[in-house]
Amino acid sequence: MLEKLLETVEFLRKQGFNNPEAGIVLGTGLGGLVTKIENRKEINYKDIPNFPISTVAGHAGKLIYGELGGKKIVAMQGRFHYYEGYGAEQVTFPIRVMKHLGIKVIFLSNAAGGVNQTFGIGDIMFITDHISLLPNPLIGPNDDRIGPRFPDMSAAYDHSLIAKAEVISSKLGIPYRKGIYLSTSGPTFETPSEYRYFRTIGADAVGMSTTPEVITARHMSLPVFAVSIITDLGVDGKIEYTTHETVQKAAEHSETLMTKIIAGLLAEL
Repeated sequence: MLEKLLETVEFLRKQGFNNPEAGIVLGTGLGGLVTKIENRKEINYKDIPNFPISTVAGHAGKLIYGELGGKKIVAMQGRFHYYEGYGAEQVTFPIRVMKHLGIKVIFLSNAAGGVNQTFGIGDIMFITDHISLLPNPLIGPNDDRIGPRFPDMSAAYDHSLIAKAEVISSKLGIPYRKGIYLSTSGPTFETPSEYRYFRTIGADAVGMSTTPEVITARHMSLPVFAVSIITDLGVDGKIEYTTHETVQKAAEHSETLMTKIIAGLLAEL
């Protein structure tokens, strides 16, 4: 894996992707943040050596380099998922590439279904912990040059970044929630019984991504800040017919607020 990583990193550096301070992964319906990135360079995933190709609507499939919040950043406009048929190494490969490009922190975003009865559509939830029902991306031989065999996950989501996000949101007058994110493989949306089960075991929101990226980031000692936009509700009496298009539309409503929070965090790095 390391050889592929270095090949991809060398290619991107030749394209001007030099010394980014932070990485950003943009989930379904949240790709509009890139319009706020200044002096940006864009490369399609299909043109990057060893990169998978995003196959999901709402995921543009571009790697962006530029400035946001006064910092150099590299952003994924669209991520990869197990349900697309990719393996663990492919799903998480971009996280490793960004780390080897030089990022010191990673920001992750996703669209998620709310299973907490107090949540509403459009809510912004800072992820404080997760329950992963996806295959662990570290299964298989470990390369000690990249990270340890048994990484600690007791603080997978950086407490100091969450605290800073709370202060920034309060100053900007942006309401927020905090909660636990649960990941499933998808691509089906959940049944009412599954929603009840996920709430029973402690989840506040459910989605189809993010946890493999978090595990991979922590394998490399990268601090993580992650946020979910609640785009539909898995609560008895509030469950409605859900499509990918309705999720995208709901996510777009809160995208501007999420962008302000991430830009504020970047400014304080």
